[in-house]
Amino acid sequence: MGCALGLTCLASCTDGYEAEPVEKYTLDYVFSTTDSIGEQARKYLNGMYRILKSGHNRVGLDYLDAASDDAISIQYEESDVYKIAMGQFNANNRVSADMGWGDYYATIREANILIPNIDRVPFNSDFTYVRAGETETDANGNLKRTPFNVTMKAEARFLRAWAYWNLVIRYGGVPMVGDRIFDIEDDLQIPRSSFAECINYIVSELDAIKDDLRGLPMGADAAAYGAVPTREACMAMKSRVLLYAASKLFNEETLEPGNEYVGYPSYDRNRWKLAADAAKEFMTRFSSTFELNSNFRNAFLSFYSTNNREIIWFINGEISGNSLEKNNGPLGFTGNALGQGRTLPSQNLVDAFPMRDGKMPNESSKYTYDAQNPYANRDPRLNLTVLHQGSHWLGVDLAMYQGGGNNPTSSALYSRTGYYMCKFMGDHTGDQTEYQNSPHPWVVFRWAEILLNFAEAQNEVLNAPDDEVYDCLIQLRKRAGIEAGDDGLYGLKKPMTQDEMREVIRNERRIEMAFEEQRYFDIRRWKIADKCFSEPIHGVSIINRDGNMRYEQNDVLNVKWDNRRYLYPIPYNEVVKNSNMVQNPNW
Repeated sequence: MGCALGLTCLASCTDGYEAEPVEKYTLDYVFSTTDSIGEQARKYLNGMYRILKSGHNRVGLDYLDAASDDAISIQYEESDVYKIAMGQFNANNRVSADMGWGDYYATIREANILIPNIDRVPFNSDFTYVRAGETETDANGNLKRTPFNVTMKAEARFLRAWAYWNLVIRYGGVPMVGDRIFDIEDDLQIPRSSFAECINYIVSELDAIKDDLRGLPMGADAAAYGAVPTREACMAMKSRVLLYAASKLFNEETLEPGNEYVGYPSYDRNRWKLAADAAKEFMTRFSSTFELNSNFRNAFLSFYSTNNREIIWFINGEISGNSLEKNNGPLGFTGNALGQGRTLPSQNLVDAFPMRDGKMPNESSKYTYDAQNPYANRDPRLNLTVLHQGSHWLGVDLAMYQGGGNNPTSSALYSRTGYYMCKFMGDHTGDQTEYQNSPHPWVVFRWAEILLNFAEAQNEVLNAPDDEVYDCLIQLRKRAGIEAGDDGLYGLKKPMTQDEMREVIRNERRIEMAFEEQRYFDIRRWKIADKCFSEPIHGVSIINRDGNMRYEQNDVLNVKWDNRRYLYPIPYNEVVKNSNMVQNPNW
């Protein structure tokens, strides 16, 4: 008999959940030479998909961006995301909601078990898939196909790369085990690999497997394929990996000069070109496959289809339901309309949205910003991201002033920022009085990000932004509903210096990608978290004086930033048991 596997078969992307986990199997059982449909092998692979998490209220029921300057948790000091924001953790006392280590290495081990053993399984012809993008035929005129075991290997390698990537963006370089499968008696004194070695490995894996993965579209029931990595997901991930690797935290100003675990030893502008090329390759190859959804709200409310071609890859959240609305919707309703107001957008985020002509407040010559009517004539994305005083929601105009029906300060829980989140939610701006069911996929990659990735990287490659950089931002602003203006620049200035364009791109990314687990990592990779937290996170206090609203900015959270927090500490037990493990700087 083969050796025993420590295996927990959990959620399948297509097969659902098993009632009880399977404790132990043998290699001969999982990768059986007589299982022509590969039932157990497929369950094994499906179990690996547990590493893919929906970001909706992922961190102790909050969005991760509530640990950035874009939001706070309504639970405040009691929440996991508050502990992350405030740095209430160390190498020994960790916040497990976002500081995974063992789960990622468990996935890496499982991939290393599947890859050399899957060829044992004699899959019949019913379990083959057309090779992504391939149209050529064999000698008999039949369309060439990729055997299912080849596709399964590619999926396992993708999940392994995903695990390494999630470790690297949190910790820097980590120990890479290659294809080795360790037993408990093996020598596990494995040193950390350099940041460069980790990035090179991840990118090489993505390049190697992309054409063995399935491609879009994947059939009429797209929701059934949530989490299954595709060639498109593979190439989008490469774009993000290279963009992060080129960024300041890892490429220009690392936490400790000469420490190759926390970044590259020296700056290389060509890393920005690699990132720009990866985004450009995606844009060129899939220009007929993806496009911006004409409706910003709807980009998150359906799966990839002819009606929503913005989504590149998603993780199944809720196929149809309203839990997202109930977790994050406004307080002050009852029954099926009751919201918990969990993640509260900040005034900092609201201030980042321009006016309808694309100019920032107090810079617009067409629209006068009124501090006592602050939401008028703003970028339409504001109302599709944030609920504020006067927003029409569930048949009423929200009363967000102090003591108002939707911000009852007599309650232990209330909106300290004066806002609620509405991004990702169904359209409840009509006269319906209860939450309706909507699909809530967690969108991991979408076309808008590729445009932003290219714009950012290309701007860093050049001495001044070119028309391609402008065009990416114009596409996003046009879709958002910002006015073109007489010059057709949608509020952008031309020409801009590289520094000016960098700030515009960063702000555009902030408002376009709000709550998509981008801002939290962006302020780290750009190494601006110290600046972002140099002042308190703000909210708005609204006072109702006989129907006249007075808006006053207030401070809701003071974050004392420590630069060591640009990376998480390596878990204490990993450092203690591995004499070759080097802790991150100042932890």
